[in-house]
Amino acid sequence: MKNKVRVRGQLKTYLQWPLLMTALVVLMNLAAGFVNSIAGLVMSVFTIMYAAIAFWIYIYGRKKLLGGLVEFSSEYAWVQKQLLSEMALPYGLADNEGRLLWMNEKFKELLKTDEKGKNVRKNLQVLFPEITREVLASKEPTTLHTSYGTSLYRLDLKPVFLDLEQEQNLGIEEIQEEEEKLIAVYLFDETKIVEYRREIDNQKMVCGLIYLDNYEEALESVEEVRRSLLTALIDRKISKYITGINGVVKKIEKDKYFFAIKQMYVDQLRESRFSILEEVKTVNIGNEMAVTLSIGLGMNGENYCQNYDFARVAIDMALGRGGDQAVVKDGARIQYYGGKSQQAEKTTRVKARVKAHALRELMETRDRLLIMGHKMADIDSLGAAIGIYRIAMAMNKKANIVINEVTSSVRPMMERFQNSTDYPDDMFINGVKAMDIADAATMLVVVDVNRPSITDSPELLQKIKTIVVLDHHRQSSEIITNAVLSYVEPFASSTCEMVAEVLQYIADGIKIKQVEADAMYAGIVIDTNNFMNQAGVRTFEAAAFLRRCGADVTRVRKMFRDNMADYKAKAAAISNAEVFEGSFAISVCPSEGLDSPTIIGAQAANELMDIAGIKASIVLSMYNGVVYISARSIDEVNVQVMMEKLGGGGHRTIAGAQLRDTTLDEAKEKIKNLIREMIQKGDLS
Repeated sequence: MKNKVRVRGQLKTYLQWPLLMTALVVLMNLAAGFVNSIAGLVMSVFTIMYAAIAFWIYIYGRKKLLGGLVEFSSEYAWVQKQLLSEMALPYGLADNEGRLLWMNEKFKELLKTDEKGKNVRKNLQVLFPEITREVLASKEPTTLHTSYGTSLYRLDLKPVFLDLEQEQNLGIEEIQEEEEKLIAVYLFDETKIVEYRREIDNQKMVCGLIYLDNYEEALESVEEVRRSLLTALIDRKISKYITGINGVVKKIEKDKYFFAIKQMYVDQLRESRFSILEEVKTVNIGNEMAVTLSIGLGMNGENYCQNYDFARVAIDMALGRGGDQAVVKDGARIQYYGGKSQQAEKTTRVKARVKAHALRELMETRDRLLIMGHKMADIDSLGAAIGIYRIAMAMNKKANIVINEVTSSVRPMMERFQNSTDYPDDMFINGVKAMDIADAATMLVVVDVNRPSITDSPELLQKIKTIVVLDHHRQSSEIITNAVLSYVEPFASSTCEMVAEVLQYIADGIKIKQVEADAMYAGIVIDTNNFMNQAGVRTFEAAAFLRRCGADVTRVRKMFRDNMADYKAKAAAISNAEVFEGSFAISVCPSEGLDSPTIIGAQAANELMDIAGIKASIVLSMYNGVVYISARSIDEVNVQVMMEKLGGGGHRTIAGAQLRDTTLDEAKEKIKNLIREMIQKGDLS
């Protein structure tokens, strides 16, 4: 039965047409005989002849017609097979496991096989590692980009569902009967296309800006007659650096430069880690202060104007992070290079006075202030918030401090305000309450943080339009973009120091109460580790101002003493510290039974820096399923750069990060790998 050819469809109807026409002729014959018997008789003769011929064609001619169709289909299948075999495009068929069952000549030539295809590893997953089991199991067409040998290919995989009885026409002998799907494999050589695209990208223009960070200060540190020479040497260094990569540089101000280069040279700059950052520091003609500069690059924008806008954003990021570094904004991606040195403290308070007046003008236009710090607020965040609260009270503005989680580090200070009749019951509110009372006449002041994701109530940033940011941490790629006033000073020791300066300029006659002075003074003491970290002239001036307002050193010290459990945990973290690579102390702080293990971890990291030979300390703490990392250094290692690579940030000597969905052991190993990588690249000494 299987050898019989079954006729169906339009062909069957076509072969039945003579019989249908015979019936029509018979009807015509009957009609003619009804009109005229003689005519009907004559027509009957022709009808019989037509019927005989029609039956002969249907019975005997049908076999010859079908034979011709079978012969044609066989020749067509052979031609089709030859076309597939000789097709200029590499093409093959594979099974569900990725085994190549058949391939055309181009595919064999690509894989360098013999005529029988015996010398090839017949598995797509071995030939092209990009192909996974999930890709092979997919019922939808899949496109991958891969390489084989020296060429690049676009690999198209399309599932093909066939009648298994017909697959022998392609010479497939290894197919199993239970399989229902084959995978058609197409390879498109895109080596030239990729090369041309890369060449086009290489020819694109990259806009750049170079700003001298400390131009005025460097000039003041050298004799007046030699200042022009210092400027000329700096100009020559920068001009030689840019022209060395076939770029064009133009001085637009006394301390600002614009340059344009081809994109092909950006990788060269990255590999050299923007060597001009270090070269310009070698310019010394007697100046006491080394010159540093910042670089901002913008690339891969839709047009030249957007590249320039990217460069402006990049240079702002570099300056906001303390200068002495290069920032590359490649579309939405931002990369940082350099930033190893500490930004010099500016002794002038002009900027503080200008920002204070701007803050006053904004506050005068609003009826209510909400003051918010970062999640798990520390004493610097709380102290700065209280300083802004005092400003609002002095201007007769209703104000609230937003804090969701009260840690053990700030609870003693908060209780002094909550138990005092001088302050309203709603001085401290949570984020839910803040969302309810926020309206168009509300201003939000964010202190001690400039990253929206780690603010105490990020949703407030979307609801409130007037936002002010005061912070001393270096900016990262994630910043509060809708702030109408941003005062970020990375050289400041703490946000409390900045707020103390603002208090002195924002209005005359503001009287700070002792408890408020204690809170702000405590913020400075804790963030500077008792004036040992990043404490400058203005830090001591701010502390002296707070002391005159009634801050008491003894009272602050007694308030922030550790309890026995916290002290034992800190001691355990120090005693279990591991010295990695000879100069990096890494430890884990136990968190069981502690209210704020992250605070204890930070204190342990500070203590580890008192050990001789330790360049940086990293202490890990597990809290609510999140690994908190505290990193500290003195002056040899920029821990802020290290923590940024883990998604965190901070200062050059004080930084931190948070890792989710990981264990302490995994986090510890990740930090070790990061240290090895940064040492290898020269980012760490």
